[in-house]
Amino acid sequence: MKWLIPVDGSELSFEAVAYAVGMSRAGLETELVLVNVQEPATVYELVTLHNEEALQKVAEEAGMDMLAPAAELARAGGVPFIQRVVTGDPVPMLLEVLEAEGCDGVIMGSHGKGLVGRALLGSVSQEMLEKSPVPVTFVKPDPLVE
Repeated sequence: MKWLIPVDGSELSFEAVAYAVGMSRAGLETELVLVNVQEPATVYELVTLHNEEALQKVAEEAGMDMLAPAAELARAGGVPFIQRVVTGDPVPMLLEVLEAEGCDGVIMGSHGKGLVGRALLGSVSQEMLEKSPVPVTFVKPDPLVE
């Protein structure tokens, strides 16, 4: 199975990767698509930098930095994976990657504390559940840790 896993840098997103690695260790043939969605450049950034390619490079580097711990978890678990950094509105971008990569399902945290922002906590998860054409599995935080 090919799983899309959104990674926003939160501990919960890394737990989603660990969950997928655990399924692989249990015998499920697993491949991961680790995705980080970066926010588009602000008007201020566009006006001050004047270089869209440079802004895209900064976003790509920031996304790869966020994906690094998730990639290490997959690598350590012996699970094949690819990494994608995309820029835009999280749900449409995740759905685009889901389709482009031919994913069989999504594994994600039930909320995140990354780039989405506190006002939108949970809304990405809810919208993915509603709009995803494939099953969505949620990894919830351990109530004893919070």
